Amino acid sequence: MDPITASITAALAASLTEGVAKIGEKAIVDGYEALKALLKEKFGKANGISKAVEELEKKPDSAARRAVLQEEVQTAGADQDPDLLQAAESLLAKIKEQPGGKTMVTQIVNGDRNIFSGTGDVDVTVTNQPKD
Repeated sequence: MDPITASITAALAASLTEGVAKIGEKAIVDGYEALKALLKEKFGKANGISKAVEELEKKPDSAARRAVLQEEVQTAGADQDPDLLQAAESLLAKIKEQPGGKTMVTQIVNGDRNIFSGTGDVDVTVTNQPKD
């Protein structure tokens, strides 16, 4: 999963988690809103990515909606934009700082075509593999 899709998905999951500290919650919400604003700035208000984010916000548990977001990110080339990647990585870092955040990010990013290095409570390294 690309960092942009992973950070959006993780932020939505973190917002549903009771254990997120109030100060951490604000940092996550601020980072999430900044990433969404940057997406709109770069691709316009009515772009496929923003629409996919809106739909995922309605059903954050939907694997199909995550897949649509990932497809839109890749189609638009957003996963190659340095500003967006920096915003996404910053958001992921804020989520990882929360209690259980590293585990949550690992569970969200974990899936077909991803490789993780490390065990236990360590930082996650995600490597996208080419599709067959």
